[in-house]
Amino acid sequence: MELLTISKAAKRLGVHPNSLRNWEKQGLIKPVRLPGGQRRYSMDDLNRLLGSGQVLAGGQETVVLYARVSTKKQAEAGNLDRQIGRLRQYAGENGFTVRAELTDVASGLNQKRRGLTNVLKLAERGEYKKLLIEYPYRLARFGYEYIERHLKYCGVEIIAIAEKEPEDAQAELVRDLLAIVTSFSARLYGAGGGRKVREGFRELIAEVQTGEEAKEEQKESSRS
Repeated sequence: MELLTISKAAKRLGVHPNSLRNWEKQGLIKPVRLPGGQRRYSMDDLNRLLGSGQVLAGGQETVVLYARVSTKKQAEAGNLDRQIGRLRQYAGENGFTVRAELTDVASGLNQKRRGLTNVLKLAERGEYKKLLIEYPYRLARFGYEYIERHLKYCGVEIIAIAEKEPEDAQAELVRDLLAIVTSFSARLYGAGGGRKVREGFRELIAEVQTGEEAKEEQKESSRS
C-alpha cells in the first residue's frame, strides 16, 4: 500500500494541505499515524474519498467571491448585486467552481467585517484556492498587503478582475479619509475639536475638487 505525506497527497490531488486536515476533522478521511505522530495517506483512501463525491477534486479551481460597498444606500441601489454578478461571470468564463459568495456593507477601514472574516476562515481551512475581487480596495483600504500575504500562506491567490476603478471610488476614498482625520483629531483635540477639523478638512477637499474641475474645463476650452 502506497503511503504519502500530507504535502505529497495534497499536491497529487491539487488541494492545499489544510483541505486534508479539514476533511480529517469532518471524519471524511482517516490518515495512518506513524509512531512519531506524522500523517500518512493511502492513495486508495484518497481515491475512494474523491469517488464518493463528498469533496471537490481539483481544489485549485475552487474560488470565493468577495464584494463590498461602503454604504447601505449603495447596496440598495444594486451596486453590491452588480458587483457580485460581474464576479460570477468571470468565474463562469474561467471555469472556476464557486465555493462561497461573501459580501460586506462597510468601510474598507473596518477590520471586523463579517464577510472578510469568513474569507480568512475559509482560506485557513484550505477550502478554496483563489479569491476573486473587483479591486484591491474592495478587500481593504489599508493593510491589503498583509491580507494578501496571509492568504498566500494559506495557498490562496487573489485575483482583481477589473482594470479601471469605478466612478464612486474617489467618493469612497474621501469618506475614508474623513473617518481617519476625525478619529485622530478627536483623540488629539476631543470630540468638539474633531468636528471642527473634520469640517475644515471637508472644505479643503471641496476646494481641491473645485480647482480640479476648473482645470479640466480650461483643458476642454483650449482643445476646442
